[in-house]
Amino acid sequence: MSYFVHESSYIDDSVTIGEGTKIWHFCHIQPKSRIGKNCSFGQNVNVAENVKIGDGVKVQNNVSIYEGVELEDYVFCGPSMVFTNDLTPRAKYPKGKAGYKRTLVKTGASIGANATIVCGHTIGKWAMIAAGAVVTTDVPDYALFAGVPARQIGWVCECGQTLTEHFMCQKCGIQYGLEEDNGKEKY
Repeated sequence: MSYFVHESSYIDDSVTIGEGTKIWHFCHIQPKSRIGKNCSFGQNVNVAENVKIGDGVKVQNNVSIYEGVELEDYVFCGPSMVFTNDLTPRAKYPKGKAGYKRTLVKTGASIGANATIVCGHTIGKWAMIAAGAVVTTDVPDYALFAGVPARQIGWVCECGQTLTEHFMCQKCGIQYGLEEDNGKEKY
């Protein structure tokens, strides 16, 4: 086996797990899910059926990744953050897979502890969601979102540093800029 699974975890049939991935205590990886290389799953992580997770993803303790959610490469999910997959759930009137909305978290995005990502949205590449935020809209690439409901409060570098008003990273020295894209500013 080219990956590690703690003896207290359950890996169902027809799961693909990449080389170097570590799955720690009390996790459950459900059928037909695909996990990339060099990922890390903390205690009590649930990966639902048909979920796709890229390479280098880090999922902290107590996170459930429900069907309809996709994590691209190098995504960080903080402790106890929440994904949803149904906008109008009812115990008495379950919709099943027909009611699931797709959520995409693009390469390098980070989601802070106890944040909630309401389904049906895209979190842009290298975006950062603050701890405790409730995301109810799409998040642009490199955007910093915070609050309830979450709103953009700035921009972040790929390294995670907040950018200056001139879109400069004081840690890496990288200069970013805005581009026009169909009449909208694009970061």
